[in-house]
Amino acid sequence: MDLPVDHRNACRRLCAVTGGRGFMARHLVMALLRSGDWRVRITDLGSDAALSPAEDDRLLEAALRDGRATYVPADVCKLEHLTKAFEGVDTVFHTAAPDHSNNNFQLHYKVNVQGTKNVIEACKECKVKKLIYTSSSGVVFDGVHGLFGVDESTPYPDKFPDAYTQTKAEAEKLVIKANKVNGLLTCCIRPGSIFGPGDMIVPILVSYGGIILIIGDGKNCDDFVYVENVVHGHICAEKTLSTKHGAKRSGGKAYFITNMEPVNMWDFFYMLLEELGYKSRFRLRIASYLLMPITHLVEWSYNNIFSLYGMRQPGALTSARIKYVTLNRTFNCNNASKHLGYRPIVSLKVVASNSFDSIVYTCIFHI
Repeated sequence: MDLPVDHRNACRRLCAVTGGRGFMARHLVMALLRSGDWRVRITDLGSDAALSPAEDDRLLEAALRDGRATYVPADVCKLEHLTKAFEGVDTVFHTAAPDHSNNNFQLHYKVNVQGTKNVIEACKECKVKKLIYTSSSGVVFDGVHGLFGVDESTPYPDKFPDAYTQTKAEAEKLVIKANKVNGLLTCCIRPGSIFGPGDMIVPILVSYGGIILIIGDGKNCDDFVYVENVVHGHICAEKTLSTKHGAKRSGGKAYFITNMEPVNMWDFFYMLLEELGYKSRFRLRIASYLLMPITHLVEWSYNNIFSLYGMRQPGALTSARIKYVTLNRTFNCNNASKHLGYRPIVSLKVVASNSFDSIVYTCIFHI
């Protein structure tokens, strides 16, 4: 005999997802609900969940209706919001972060560093058992030297290319340090370049009249990761921390998560655009040293003039972004495979062959 809905809900563990209406977080919430193991408390800045009509066949709408999911407005910069949101919670998935394209150090420090301090403090106060933090593969990138197959032994750089990765690294250190404090177990997930269903933002790459614009020599490789694989990495981390052996081995650690299929970045973009219907005749290369003076001038103009009038700098035209799209950035996931049991559940080949007809894609270079 089936249990009533409220009894089934009582049997499920309760988790909270900060920044729960963000790109990756939406997929994480859906996966947690589909598993049947969780009740999900979604927290974000909005006054309500603001559902889109097509969100996973209205799964979230149904979950909000029957109590499997709840929405709690919460600002990570306000501790009192978080202590309310985390009450009774077993696990917190901390994904909240500002828009990485806005290179405002004060904003990123406030949300990524101070906000993460608040999340940790709220976890302690509410006796949360596990904290899984969405970090970034960019925390080991200095914007000068390429990275090829690096693992978690790679140190943080002395200097970062942007405020986002600098403050992400600071937040990651806080989460690692918080492991086993007041009984809290922590783990950090470092995704590669996330892509998946969302708004169309293919940075730098532009298709005009069949021309593909490539910055640099076009030989650099990247480790793209499908959003569902990032979600899977988070769930693997939670399951690992739930065992005594896993908590001892992986608590307070950070793990790279990619599709484990490093590819030439521009070939990947070329494939994306072709599948989306952009039939390019040829590729045009432009040297990065020609663009860098222009980006510095644009950045200076926005920081010192245009920002005073509320204008934002175009996210694609920044010196940091050019560094991201002209240097190798690939990561070794062996530790995630051995310690967390992580393996990609969706390959690039499957994505390319099955998903492009009806889906618009987002490519994100930091998270």
